[in-house]
Amino acid sequence: MRDQGAWLCFADEAGQGLRPPKARTWSRRGITPVVRVSGKGSGRISLAAVVCCRPAARTRLVYRMLVRHPHRRGEKTGFREPDLAALLDAAHRQLGRRPVVLVWDNSTQHTDHAMRELLEGRRWLTVFRLPSYAPDLNPAEGVWAHLKKSLANLASCSTDQLAAHTRTRLKRMQYRPALLDGFIAGTGLVLTPLQTPP
Repeated sequence: MRDQGAWLCFADEAGQGLRPPKARTWSRRGITPVVRVSGKGSGRISLAAVVCCRPAARTRLVYRMLVRHPHRRGEKTGFREPDLAALLDAAHRQLGRRPVVLVWDNSTQHTDHAMRELLEGRRWLTVFRLPSYAPDLNPAEGVWAHLKKSLANLASCSTDQLAAHTRTRLKRMQYRPALLDGFIAGTGLVLTPLQTPP
């Protein structure tokens, strides 16, 4: 696969509700700032991302988002097998239709019969699975950690506003390949360019 210029891609899913992650902030001494939010009965956003890398190429981030509004029937509650397959197809197109080596965890929707059938039809795709619990080996976890840190103490008023803030932050990451390289380096993975014979 390396001789064919394949891309190494790491995929993962995450979600976020209206209740923001806690973080430190500035305040007057002795006065702890309090932001009151209610996540009860609120919607949620589901995210899926693929971090794509190859020696001597710019690291890429491809993502998709599903927004679930409160009290709306018929909206998807999360990514299913066809949605994940569509994300992989989109990444394949953006990577110049080169072969893809996919690495992801052993989530049920990654290993079930429906997903296996969807993946078998994609000859350009080779799949490897991470050990049972190894978030430190997946650079996509770095994407989620960075995203949640940037959303900390942000009290969105609606699910659509949260989706807009999230989309803006993910787009910023797409234009910062050095940041994505940092997520990869955090896993201990070292990319070495292919040696050409003299």
